This record gives sequence, C-alpha cells and structure tokens, in this order.
Amino acid sequence: MLPFSPAPDGKNTKASRLLAELREEIVSGALAPGTKINLARLRARLDVSLSPLREALARLMAEGLVEWRDNRGYWVSAVSLANLEDITRLRVDMESQALRQAILTADAAWEGAVMRALHALNRCERIAGEPRTLAQWEELHRAFHLTLIGGCASPILLRFCQTLLTLNDRYRRVLLRETSGDRDVAAEHGAIAQGAVARDADFACRRLAEHLSRTGANLRRRLAAEGGLARRC
Repeated sequence: MLPFSPAPDGKNTKASRLLAELREEIVSGALAPGTKINLARLRARLDVSLSPLREALARLMAEGLVEWRDNRGYWVSAVSLANLEDITRLRVDMESQALRQAILTADAAWEGAVMRALHALNRCERIAGEPRTLAQWEELHRAFHLTLIGGCASPILLRFCQTLLTLNDRYRRVLLRETSGDRDVAAEHGAIAQGAVARDADFACRRLAEHLSRTGANLRRRLAAEGGLARRC
C-alpha cells in the first residue's frame, strides 16, 4: 500500500459492509442526529443478526457517531454548536500537523496522487437539489483531504484525522444537503494542493487552516439557523 493511500476499513466482509452502511446512514442524516436506534427495525431492514449489528454499533460508538444510554439503548449522537466547534478546532490542529509531515517526508508519488485527487474533485459538479451529484462530490472531497494528509508517516495521527473528518462530514452533509456551495471551494482546494506539491509547508498549512475554519464558521451559522437541528435533519 502506498503511504498516502487511506487505510481500508477491514476486509471486505459482511461485517465491514454493515459498518460502512450504518456509518453512511448516520453521516448522511438518513439516521437523524439525536434519535433512538430501534434494533429490531434495523435488523429487519438490513437483514442481519443481532451480534454483528451490536459489533458495528460498538465501532460507531468509538467513532463518536453512536451513544449508549443506560436503560435506553443506542442513540445516534446528537449535534451541537459546542461539538462542531471542537471538531473544527481539532481538525485544524491535526490536519495541519499531518499535512506538514507529509510535505516534509512524502515522495513524488504522493504529489501525483494529490493532484489526481484534486482533478477528480474539480471535475465533479455539485448541483443543489440533486442528491446523486452531492453524494459523488462528498466522496471525492473526502478522498482529496485524505490523500492530502496521507503522506504523513504517522498512522495514529491519520486515524484521528479520519475520525474527525467523518464527524465533520456529518455536519456538512446534514446542513448543506440543499446547496452547491456558497464560496469558491475549488480555488481553496487548489491553493492547498499547489502549496503542498511545491513543498511550501507554511503556505499550504495556512491555506488548509483557513479552509477548514471557513467551513466551520459556515456550518455554525447554518446550525444556529436550524435551531441546533432539534431531533431532525
């Protein structure tokens, strides 16, 4: 595996597919923030037994997407302004650190991977009101950010960054599902990538921090306008 490639989420087994499916339903808002997870209905809908379902939910608890409440069962983790602010701050700190390490240590193959990921993302048009295009853009957007920091030689740091990206993706996908964006995100991504492959760590990390902070501020405004997404998405 190349050092900049995102780590696979286990073998392509039924258990890993179940985990990926549940994660996607939570991140996309299909399972809404702050709602109780009905195990019987979920088992019937996904056609799985209780044991792998509980195992998947335990993994999602570790990722911060699911909560266990004593005598009340499993719940989709709620969203809040404080949580979003914490995620944004940690992403800025950790992804900047990972990007700086990648710029200092990754080889030329990483540079090519970054530019290919950027090109693929820029070719994808995000159209408001068309879920298919939004979902495709989200997939390529995630791939770009993970490729960008994937040259970092610290697997533990990368795992933290991946978890924070997933948590942040849930806010963006729930809050911005009806919009194609309100700023020139492509230019922001391009500036980060160009700085990275030019090995200008200060410039690239500064652009990345600004990009993540602007996204966080935009999401905070939307979340406040939605009244904290009170039990809905």
